[in-house]
Amino acid sequence: MRGLKDRVAIVTGGGQGIGRALVLRLAEEGCKVAIFDLSTEAGEETAALAGDATVKTYQVDVSDYDAVNAAVESVEKDLGPIWTLVNNAGWDKPQPFLVTNPEFWDKVIDINLKGNLNTHFAVASKMVAQGGGRIINIASDAAKVGTSNEAVYSACKGGLISFTKSIARELARKNVLANCVCPGPTNTPMMASVVGTGPDAEKWKDAMVRGIPLKRMGEPEDYAGIVALLASDDGAYITGQAISVSGGMNMV
Repeated sequence: MRGLKDRVAIVTGGGQGIGRALVLRLAEEGCKVAIFDLSTEAGEETAALAGDATVKTYQVDVSDYDAVNAAVESVEKDLGPIWTLVNNAGWDKPQPFLVTNPEFWDKVIDINLKGNLNTHFAVASKMVAQGGGRIINIASDAAKVGTSNEAVYSACKGGLISFTKSIARELARKNVLANCVCPGPTNTPMMASVVGTGPDAEKWKDAMVRGIPLKRMGEPEDYAGIVALLASDDGAYITGQAISVSGGMNMV
C-alpha cells in the first residue's frame, strides 16, 4: 500500500486475535505501531512476531479517559505524530438480554462504545492540527442485522457506525478520514473463550458456516488488507463507510 512507510498507527486491543493481525500487517507495510492493550504480555508477544519492525506496547484500558490521553501523549513522544487510529478493542459475553443486568450493560458499553469515544477525542484533534489522518473502527455485521444474545453489543457497534459517519462528515475538510470495517463470525481467542470446545461448540460453528456463502469462518488475517488500504494513500477517497468483511454472510 502506498504512503504507509514510517507512519505511526495505534491499534487498540492489538495483543491478540484480529488486533494482532492488524498490527502485523501495518508493521509489514512499514508503519510504526503502538499497541494499546490491557495485557502487556500479549502485546509483547505480538511485537515479537513483528520481527525488526517498530512495534511498542502500552498498557491501556480504553474505557479510562485519562489513561487513553496519557498513552496517546506517550506514543507521540516515543514514535512521532499519529497518522492512523484503529479502534479494535472489544468485549462481549453472549447471553439473552433478559438475563443480563445494568452492570453487564455498563461494561459492554464502556469497552465497545465509550472506549472509542475516548480514543477519538484524544487523537482526532491531533490529526486535525497536523492536516490529516485515518480512523478505522472495527465494528461488526451484528450492527447491521442484529444478533441474538448480543443485543447490547450490537447496539454499541451500531452506535459506533453512526458515530463514525458523523465524525467523517465533521472532519472530511481537515483530511481526517473515518471508516468502519465490519467483521462477521471470526476464529479468535475471544470467540473460543465464549463458545468453548466440544460437540456443542462445533455444532454452533457448523450452523454459522452454513449461513456464509464462502463456507468458512473468518480468520483475523482476513481483515488486515482492508484496514491497511483504508490507512494508506490508496484509500484517500474513502470516508464514512461501513464495509462488511464477512464472506458474504450479510449482503447489506
